[in-house]
Amino acid sequence: MVKKLEKIGGRIYLGLIFLFLYGPILTLMVLSFNESRFRGKWGGFSLKWYESLFSSRDIMEALWTTLTLAFLSALIATVLGTVAAFAMNRMKRLPRTILMTVTNIPMLNADIVTGISLMLLFIALRYRMGFSSVLIAHITFNLPYVVLSVLPKLKQMNKSVYEAALDLGASKAYAFAKVMLPDIMPGILTGFLLSFTMSLDDFVITHFTKGVGVDTLSTKIYAEVRKGIKPEIYALSTIMFVVVLVMLIFVNRKNAKKSENKKEI
Repeated sequence: MVKKLEKIGGRIYLGLIFLFLYGPILTLMVLSFNESRFRGKWGGFSLKWYESLFSSRDIMEALWTTLTLAFLSALIATVLGTVAAFAMNRMKRLPRTILMTVTNIPMLNADIVTGISLMLLFIALRYRMGFSSVLIAHITFNLPYVVLSVLPKLKQMNKSVYEAALDLGASKAYAFAKVMLPDIMPGILTGFLLSFTMSLDDFVITHFTKGVGVDTLSTKIYAEVRKGIKPEIYALSTIMFVVVLVMLIFVNRKNAKKSENKKEI
């Protein structure tokens, strides 16, 4: 009897967690199909806010800027972070520890401190703030995620395999591409995806380092909140949630198939 009560209590607790996590998102999705502009009134099912979304130049520009910024910052941070991880892996323990501590500062520091610091730096250097300043800021706080993703893979890698490839006549570039890169690729992809997600989600640092006329989705939504959120934002949020959900299902199914194939082998 006690075990049954514990099981029921556990399910209720889990249900409440899911309710608090996904209840607001479901509400937002329902509102995106509401004919009425008012949240407290249901005016019937409609797709007009989705039509209005794709015809809104300001929102589409903010979306394009956000995606471009996230992709470029993640790509550059992944390249620089991977090179930094290789260099740190060859260092002695003390300098590696010091450099790792310095590298982790943007990740451990409060976003508002990082944002204001970078803004003051750009002002001191008389650097014109705009898309490029936001890009530099995003690369700065994305670097630690890449280093922390790639460095453990380098430590786990068997160096003897790379040396054996060189002994068998492979060039350094060929041995790197065929031996080392496949081993550390999961870490590189993890770092890229983390960087892309962090850049996509950032508001505080972007707010302090962007210039006039540059808006990402986060800063655009913040500006809209002060005037009243448009229903088009509900539609955009719904599309983004569905896209992420589909991607997660696809990745999980792919990983599940790989696990099944390994068990069969």
